[in-house]
Amino acid sequence: MSLELLLIIAFGGAIVTYLLGKISCRIREGFAVLISLSLVVMIACLYGENGTESIYFHFLGLPLIMRTNMLSWFFAMAVSALGALSVIFSLNYMKNRERTDFYYLMLLMVNASMLGIIFSGDLISFFIFWEMMSWSTFLLISYNRGPAVAAGLKYIIMSIIGSMAMLVGVLSLYATYETLNMATLAELIGSASSGYLLFLLIIFSIAFAIKNALMPLHTWLPAAYAEAPTPFNGVLSGMLTRMGMYGFLLIMYVIVGATRALNLGSGLFKFHYILAWLGAITIVIPTFIAILQDDAKKLLAWSAVGQGGYMIVGIAVGTNLGLSGGIFHTLNHAIYIVLLFMCVGAIQYRTGGERDLNSLGGFIKKMPFTFIGTLLGISGLVGIPLTNGFVSKWLIYKTLILEGYPFLAFAALIGTWGCILYCYKFIHHIFLGQLPGKYQNVQKAPFSMLLPMIILSFAILFFGILPGIPLKIIDTIGTSFGFKSMNVTIWGIASETGTLNTINIFAAVLIVSIIAWLMLKIGPKAVSVAQEDTYAAGAAIPKDKYHYTVDFYNPLYRMITPYLKDFIDAFYMKFAHWIQSLCNGTRRVYTGYVGNYVMYIVLFLALLIFIRLKWSL
Repeated sequence: MSLELLLIIAFGGAIVTYLLGKISCRIREGFAVLISLSLVVMIACLYGENGTESIYFHFLGLPLIMRTNMLSWFFAMAVSALGALSVIFSLNYMKNRERTDFYYLMLLMVNASMLGIIFSGDLISFFIFWEMMSWSTFLLISYNRGPAVAAGLKYIIMSIIGSMAMLVGVLSLYATYETLNMATLAELIGSASSGYLLFLLIIFSIAFAIKNALMPLHTWLPAAYAEAPTPFNGVLSGMLTRMGMYGFLLIMYVIVGATRALNLGSGLFKFHYILAWLGAITIVIPTFIAILQDDAKKLLAWSAVGQGGYMIVGIAVGTNLGLSGGIFHTLNHAIYIVLLFMCVGAIQYRTGGERDLNSLGGFIKKMPFTFIGTLLGISGLVGIPLTNGFVSKWLIYKTLILEGYPFLAFAALIGTWGCILYCYKFIHHIFLGQLPGKYQNVQKAPFSMLLPMIILSFAILFFGILPGIPLKIIDTIGTSFGFKSMNVTIWGIASETGTLNTINIFAAVLIVSIIAWLMLKIGPKAVSVAQEDTYAAGAAIPKDKYHYTVDFYNPLYRMITPYLKDFIDAFYMKFAHWIQSLCNGTRRVYTGYVGNYVMYIVLFLALLIFIRLKWSL
C-alpha cells in the first residue's frame, strides 16, 4: 500500500466531499463516510509493514519522505477509526445546519493532516502537515461563531507559538546536520553535546506540550472543547490533542533516543523527571477544576487536560512498563472521551443544545442506550476493573511504585479521587433524579449517533478484558525504542513483581454479579413509587429537580474554589492586554501628517549626531 496514494485519497476525498455537497447533501455525506471507512481499511492493511518512500524530491532542495512503522500504524489506526466514527455521528447532528459543506471539508482535512503528521519521515513534511492540522482546527473551533471565534483565536495563537518553537528546532537541526530525515538524524545526533540535546528537547517540547495541553500551556483547551461543534470534539479530544503525545515520543525516543533523553541532567533536574512532575501537576489541578464545572462539555474538557497528565507521567518515567501505560492510556482516553462527548452530543441533539448539568436529569428512561454509553465511558475514565482505563492506569501506578516515585504515585491517586467525584456528578445530573417537565417527550438518539457509541462502548470492555491485543503492539513499539520486551499475554502482563490477569478479575466480577442477582431474586420485590417520593431529610425539593442536583458539591466548592482558579490563563490574558496596549501606543506614531514624519527624522538624526559626539569624546 503506497503512503502517497493514501494521503492523496485522504486530502482528495476532503475536497471532493466539499464539491459533492454543492450537488446533494446525501451524496456528500455518503461519500464522507465512504472515504473515512476506506482510510481505516487501507491503514489496517499496513499492519506490520516497515518502510520509507519519497513523495517529492525538490522541496526547498530537500526530499519529502513518508514512512511507516508500528508507532505510526498504531496512531494512524486510532486517528482513522475515531475520525470515521465522528463523521458517522455528524450525519444527524449537523443536519440542517449552515455551512455543512465547509464543516465536512475541514473535518476530513484535519483527519488527513493528522495522518500526514504520523506518516512523515522528515521534519519538513512533519511541520507542513502540523500547520495544516492547526489551521483546519482553528476554522472548525470557530465554526459556531460568537464565543467560538475567541476560543479559536486563543487556540491558533498558542499553536503559532508552538509552531515557531518547532521551526527553530527544525532549522537548528538542518544547520547542524544538513538533513531533516528522521532516520538519518537519529544516527547523527549521537555525537551531539548534552547541552544541544537538552535545547532540542525543550524547544520541541514547547510545541508538543501546547498541543497536549500540558500545564502551564493548557489554557486554549477548555474554551476550544466547549465551543467546537460536538461531533468535532470526538476528533479534537480523541486524537488531535494527542498529536502532542506522538510528538513527545518522536523527539524523545526516536530522534534523540531513549538512553540519551533519560540521562540529560542530574538528580531532580533530569529532563524526564521534570517532565513527569509537570504531568503530575497537570493531573491534579485540572481534575479538581473539573468538579466545579456545571457545563457538561467544560467538565469533560478539564477532565481531558487532567488525563493528559497521566500519559505524560507514563512516558516520562522512562521504563518499558511506564511507556506502555502512557501509550495505552492515550488510546484508552481517546476511546472513552470520544464516547462521552458523543453522549453529550446526543443529549444536546434531543434537548435543543442543553448542556447545563443543573438543567438536566432523569434521562435514564428516555435515552437508555446513551446512559449505558455514559456509564461505560466514565467507568473507563475512572479506571474500574474490566474497562480499558483500569489497565493503563494500573501500568502507570505500578511503574511509579516500582521505580520509587511515591509523590508522583500519590498525585496520580489524587487525580483518580477527583475523577470519581466529577464522573459521579456528570452521570447523576444528566440521567438520574427527576426528568424536567419540558423533556417528557424526549426520544432516544438516532441510529447514526447510537452506532458509534455502541462501537466505542464495546471497545472499552474489549480492551479492558483482552488488553493483551493492543499491548502486544505497544510492546513492539517499546522494543523499537530500545526498551526490554515485556511478557504480554492476551489477558495482561506477567512479571516477577506481579501479574495483571484480567480473566481472574472477570471471573470474580461474574461470581459477585451472580450472587447479587440471586439475592435480589430471593429478596422482597421492589415497589414502584412516584418519582417525587424521594427522601430529602425534610428539605424542600426544587421544582423539576432531584434534591441532590443543585449545589451538590457546594461545601467542597467553598473550600477549594479560591485555590482552583486558572491563574495561568489570567496571567496570559494580562500579558496579551499589555501587548495590545503597547501596540496601540506604537500605532499612534503613524499620524498620517508629513510634518510629524519630518520631525521624527530630524530627531533621529539629532540623536545620531549626539551619539557620535559622545563617542568621539
